[in-house]
Amino acid sequence: MFCQQKTRPNRKVTMMRAVLCVWILSAPICMGRRHSGTDHDHDPAHPSNTSSLPLFNKANNKFACSLFMKLLAQPESEGKNVFFSPRSVSMALSALATGAKGNTHQQIFSGLFYEKLGLTQKHVDQSFHDSLVFENETSHDVIDEGTAVFVDDNFKVKPEFEESLKKFYFADEFNVDFAKSEEAVNEINKYVNEKTHGKIDQFLTSLSRDTIMYLLSFIYFKGQWKTAFIPENTKEEPFFVNATHQVPVQMMNVIDDFDTHYVDNISTSVLRLPFSDSFSMLLLLPENMAKLEKEALCQHSFTECLQKTTTKECDVSLPKFSIKTEYKLAPVLSEMGMTEMFGPRANFTGISESEKLLVSEVAHKATLDVDEAGATATGATGVIMTTTAFSPPIPLKFNRPFVVMIYENDSKNLLFMGKIVNPTL
Repeated sequence: MFCQQKTRPNRKVTMMRAVLCVWILSAPICMGRRHSGTDHDHDPAHPSNTSSLPLFNKANNKFACSLFMKLLAQPESEGKNVFFSPRSVSMALSALATGAKGNTHQQIFSGLFYEKLGLTQKHVDQSFHDSLVFENETSHDVIDEGTAVFVDDNFKVKPEFEESLKKFYFADEFNVDFAKSEEAVNEINKYVNEKTHGKIDQFLTSLSRDTIMYLLSFIYFKGQWKTAFIPENTKEEPFFVNATHQVPVQMMNVIDDFDTHYVDNISTSVLRLPFSDSFSMLLLLPENMAKLEKEALCQHSFTECLQKTTTKECDVSLPKFSIKTEYKLAPVLSEMGMTEMFGPRANFTGISESEKLLVSEVAHKATLDVDEAGATATGATGVIMTTTAFSPPIPLKFNRPFVVMIYENDSKNLLFMGKIVNPTL
């Protein structure tokens, strides 16, 4: 059950004013996990871990690439850094889908590539549960993921929806008074700030008084390099934003053995920088970023690139940087086929049959900090529903726009993706 309702004058929540909000909070940094896997019930109705997880991971990575390409194509992304957490977006939309019905559910599942791979809601729910348990209990890196739902005092969700969020998405539950919008904003911001260890301290600035529910999904990750960069080697060097513009950056350097590969047909160097245990950063340094984006970025999957890497001594130079990004995803998700949930035909009767719910916006914020010790990535997405022969080290200097990804080594599940155009922005 949700927290006890507070006593206050009744506020009628009409169908015309009902706005359900789902916020996807992602923050690649994290400190342990508050949940354990001991409550994992293996319902016979659910597919086994081995039968669903590979397809689940494949679907999520397809969605990651598709959303990445859509974000890159947005006019407002021109000349800007692009960084986001597909895992965060996918988790929030998947949790939301547990309350969607009919064509609304079909569009969400199609846009997330679940339907194309034959995955049902039960597959997805169980896979999210299993992957959350695995990533948080088998890694020595710092990671945490989960969800939270904030429900208006006068709005009651279906018990089945509530139970699904708790069982499969580790949902924290809160009752709030959205009529007191400033108090509600402060409560949500406090939660976000705690879950991102202060990385995102002002997630919301305001809330509509029509809001009746917020669903948040968060991911927090902090990885330490397996081979750290030497601070004494860091020095100021130019980063070539384009042919006519360069900016000074603090360029880190390390020489060691790394997995690398050069993809001839797309003229791109691939480098894997492992963190201390279960996660890695994959970097793609193309000769021509526009060509990579237009012709090959998602045609050449990152798993395919990984399969071709070999361990070689590399002289790696990587800028030390901190970036922040922010997106409104409703238009992009609509382009990906998820249209109905944003309009009057939205069907969220799995959440409530008494109120007409729809999604009014999907917002996403993310940050990435890279230094000599490791990388910290945070993000918040909001859906308002409202070789052996001797050779010299291979020089890999990331002094021009490059692509970055953070993923789990075994599952190859993408947590974060981005394009770094200007590390100083």
